[in-house]
Amino acid sequence: MITSKYILPLLLFLLTLAAGFWVSKAGKPYNTGIFTLHKLLALAVVVLTTIAISGFLKTTQATSLITILIILAGLSVVALFATGALMSIQKTDNNAWLLIHQIAPFVLTGSTIAVILLLGKAG
Repeated sequence: MITSKYILPLLLFLLTLAAGFWVSKAGKPYNTGIFTLHKLLALAVVVLTTIAISGFLKTTQATSLITILIILAGLSVVALFATGALMSIQKTDNNAWLLIHQIAPFVLTGSTIAVILLLGKAG
């Protein structure tokens, strides 16, 4: 079933969000342990979701909409990793990075859910 492949990435995504809130509440300088946990969870989510979606793409024809949504999800991931890195540098205290880092998870979640649903209908 399509949903079973996404349970672990979904749980890890929720843990990533929780760890992100924890990092934020702990304040600067960021706690190394919590920050590292947040980064590793985020990386695991990206890898596991990519593996699951690429498995479906091998058996299903990707429409233009699916391709656009995958690109949007990829750009969101890049934005999250880049802004996370920039915010972790003590010298770059910019509210724009924080705003992008707060909006990008919604874009990522929406585009990824749409891809999964569209692939589920196509497959």
